[in-house]
Amino acid sequence: MVFDARLGGNPYLKGKMIEPLKIEGNEKVSDFISNVFGNSGYNARRLAEACEIYSRMIKEDATICLTLAGAMTPIGMGGVITGLIKKGFIDFIITTGANIYHDMHRCFNYPVVQGDFNVDDEDLLKHGVARIYDVFIDDSDTMLSTDTVIVRAVEEYDWSKPVSTAKFHKFLGDIVLKKAPHPEKSFLAVAAEHNVPVYTSSPGDSSIGMNILFPYLFGEKITLDPILDVFETTSIVRAAKKNGVIIIGGGSPKNFYLQTQPTLWQILLDSRGGHDYFVQLTTDSPQWGGLSGATPQEAKSWGKVKNAKKSNAVVYSCASITFPLLAQYASMNEKPRQHKELYTKLPQLKEELFKAVLSNNELKKRVMMETKPETYKLIYEKFFGQQTTPYSPAAAGDKPPNMQRNINNEDKKQG
Repeated sequence: MVFDARLGGNPYLKGKMIEPLKIEGNEKVSDFISNVFGNSGYNARRLAEACEIYSRMIKEDATICLTLAGAMTPIGMGGVITGLIKKGFIDFIITTGANIYHDMHRCFNYPVVQGDFNVDDEDLLKHGVARIYDVFIDDSDTMLSTDTVIVRAVEEYDWSKPVSTAKFHKFLGDIVLKKAPHPEKSFLAVAAEHNVPVYTSSPGDSSIGMNILFPYLFGEKITLDPILDVFETTSIVRAAKKNGVIIIGGGSPKNFYLQTQPTLWQILLDSRGGHDYFVQLTTDSPQWGGLSGATPQEAKSWGKVKNAKKSNAVVYSCASITFPLLAQYASMNEKPRQHKELYTKLPQLKEELFKAVLSNNELKKRVMMETKPETYKLIYEKFFGQQTTPYSPAAAGDKPPNMQRNINNEDKKQG
């Protein structure tokens, strides 16, 4: 029912009337979210909006990224991610390394158990147990055993040239598929099986990075190249018809995804107008100035999202509650999609981006105006063959390229 603003036709009173909520008849999760949360207010309504946006991402075949921060896999959220991957509802992932590390415990039957937040941590240390709030993880049977799996995988890998984290994680996921007794319990393994690239925005900041140190000290020249990750994620976003993201928590993975749009317009002069969909499940608020709490409205000012008011939602609640509800809503309402298998397409997508760079005349002007050929000889050779004569805008009568991200104009250019 839409409220008829009888008192002078007030335009602010044309929204849906908030009636007493009816729980009866809404036993299904999707119905409860739509008809109870959706007819309510506050973060219940934001969650209903987030679910509707996620459904639209799936229907419109957007390229969907999941970014993952916070200790999600220790509490079993890998199972939720696995279900979404299998349905084709996640196309690539950017996560903290810790979530990958803890994802690898259960597939090898290494224990992670429910504990208690009200406990003597000195006593836990004596018993060789690490705590994540109310989750207990054994030092030797779980973490040190997982360390052994990682170190052996690192020793098997060919490190003859730098690699992206997606390539290394694909190898690691394949190891889990081959050697773990329960690979279905690992989202990394399921991602590898379905060619879903998995990136880590800060590979050294986890137990995986810590484990890589050991073979590195003894002569293994390991190079996980974060710039390759920038290259690959930007290539994925550039090639997509539409882009959408589900952000769990915030942190580095959130920005690593969102920065793909400024990489295009600001660095490569190849604007795509911003991401089409933005859903964040977080407890972080914007007034502290941190990236985790930055809103999609703020992201619009950076050219990261397409619209500051539409197709985005931030749900301020614990993702341990909201993420399974979001996933279940999508699973109950949307048909499985064909897997994009982006990992297999990365060479092609990178080649497309690189060719676009080489054919970008505005970018060539900027390179010629802002650099000296003797300083950036390789850049000049790639752009101009053997031409190394500095560009003179005054002689050519050219103006500097417009660095402003005029989203509306760029949208018109692209049709």
